[in-house]
Amino acid sequence: MTFQEQFTYETRPVRVVFRPGAAVTATPDEAARLGLRRLLVVCGSRGEPVARAVADALGDRCVGVHAEARMHVPVEDADRAVAAVRAAGADGCVAVGGGSAIGLGKAIALRTGLPLIAVPSTYSGSEMTPVWGLTEHGAKRTGRDPVVQPRSVVYDPRLTLSLPLPLTVTSGINALAHAVEALYAPDVSPLVTVMAEEGVRAMTEALPRLAADPGDLDARGRALYAAWLCGACLGTTTMGLHHKLCHVLGGTYGLPHAETHTVVLPHALAHNAPAAPQALTVLSRALGGIGDVPRALWDLAGRLGAPRSLAELGLAKADVTPAAARAAGEPYANPREVTAEGARGVLLAAYEGGPPSTA
Repeated sequence: MTFQEQFTYETRPVRVVFRPGAAVTATPDEAARLGLRRLLVVCGSRGEPVARAVADALGDRCVGVHAEARMHVPVEDADRAVAAVRAAGADGCVAVGGGSAIGLGKAIALRTGLPLIAVPSTYSGSEMTPVWGLTEHGAKRTGRDPVVQPRSVVYDPRLTLSLPLPLTVTSGINALAHAVEALYAPDVSPLVTVMAEEGVRAMTEALPRLAADPGDLDARGRALYAAWLCGACLGTTTMGLHHKLCHVLGGTYGLPHAETHTVVLPHALAHNAPAAPQALTVLSRALGGIGDVPRALWDLAGRLGAPRSLAELGLAKADVTPAAARAAGEPYANPREVTAEGARGVLLAAYEGGPPSTA
């Protein structure tokens, strides 16, 4: 780039602690630093054992564990969580787990203004953004509010050792999607470009190592570092067609979050590629000079055993057209104009699961 360009970059007030074992050794210190004395720990059912270990480490500062987080944060779940916070007299929350748990923590913060500490156990990257999402009546609403940005993020690579390999892969590719869309966002900046390139490089190097040895702690740490960078990219830029499609597929059709991002990403990128040459140049460089980036991401997913089609995830072919119409129903930023027909083309290609085409 030349520095005749104009851009805006806003930093986010978040403190990060990154080290093995930090979930139980650093979380109490972060709570004390924030002056929090009555913390509710929120998590999903799968992550409850780890969350209870964090709760035990908090000792008297913990007023309970609320293990009801689910994908896409149904609004009724948020209502129950807020009621639990108020009943416990909590002065803050600790969200332990993946995007669902952190999403529920954000919903609590949005409704109550209480500070949030995030202890992520997947590579969703949600902990680095002020983005919240709630699903109600078959529609997922998202927004941005600084109050939901976690005040502290505790990264512990050991937590991700228990993450099953299929979810490791799809969660990692979900993180890649954040960096990819940030590169062609209207508010991309030089700092975001650097973070996105490094995040893509680190994640695409870590995932094959984890497929070969899921217990590789160094690769787990590298993937978590990549998720941090990719999430930070999403936190400072505007989402486009890829994220809109995934929100519709998840909120309206109930498709699993990380897997949906994994399937849609190569096809959404192929669709936008003609209008985003600079983003493709950066991504090619991050991938070692590969020319066809959408195809490379599709190949990576298949090589690592990830799903490649929306049909595999349970979407009916009859749902492709109405989903596309819903995604195109309101204006939002994207390098190519978003039309119902264009969105349908992306979804149909993702439904069928063949190699992506930039034609």
